[in-house]
Amino acid sequence: MKQFMVEFDLPDPFPIEFVQRIPQQRNMVNYMLAEGKIKSYSLSLDRSKLWSIFVAESEFEVMELIAQFPLSDWMRPNIQELMFHNSSDMVLQFSLN
Repeated sequence: MKQFMVEFDLPDPFPIEFVQRIPQQRNMVNYMLAEGKIKSYSLSLDRSKLWSIFVAESEFEVMELIAQFPLSDWMRPNIQELMFHNSSDMVLQFSLN
């Protein structure tokens, strides 16, 4: 499986329809995190950008996953395939006990 960094541009200001779908978006993101389709999901402090690491076979599959987002109509994605993505949860933690 490949990994893709997706940077989303979000609308400013948020339309009311966008705000109303945020709970559904959070549910879908949590589902995709649990399924391993997404490794991370981050929102900028000013709420203008969102970043996510997707796990998929192709850019087309990433687009299919994005299309499942309730907020996809308002999100403009920029998709980049990654050579690698390191995070602290991937490093073995030694217990002193």
